[in-house]
Amino acid sequence: MPELPAAKRARFLTDYGLREYDAGVLTENRALSEYFETAARVSGDARTTANWVMGDLAGLLKTHGQEIGDSPVRAEDLGGLVKLLATGELSGKLAKEIFPKMFATGEPAPAIMEREGLKTISDAGALDTVIDGVITANPKQVEQYKGGKTTVLNYLVGQAMRATRGQANVTVVTELLKQKLG
Repeated sequence: MPELPAAKRARFLTDYGLREYDAGVLTENRALSEYFETAARVSGDARTTANWVMGDLAGLLKTHGQEIGDSPVRAEDLGGLVKLLATGELSGKLAKEIFPKMFATGEPAPAIMEREGLKTISDAGALDTVIDGVITANPKQVEQYKGGKTTVLNYLVGQAMRATRGQANVTVVTELLKQKLG
């Protein structure tokens, strides 16, 4: 006998640490809950997976008049996308760019990333030049940072992200900026 919705909702709260609302939405029908569980198992991050299922995927399905069973994005592929986000191999901005392409083609994220050159840049050597350019182009903000206004670091990180079209690993950029600025 299949698991009843109330029992599944309770399990989603405890096993996955979901919020009450999320667990309720994801257990509205069996196909949706199975899709979510498969994707969450692959991703290892249930809360982020829930956000993608209820947000981006649900939005595209609604726009195209489709149900979860008709989704061109397999649950395993959505889980793979979330896993790439968690490992830092993919930035949030790039994931938002790749996901509609996954929906349109049915391809997994790595195939799209490879074909279109959409990879997160984590190599410090490759980012060094970008960081130097940001520091040179923003002397006022650099002085503010060195003067103790540490919140300006976010602006400098944003400039580096803009220069790399969102492909830089934010953590690496932040660390490099901190090192170079003392």
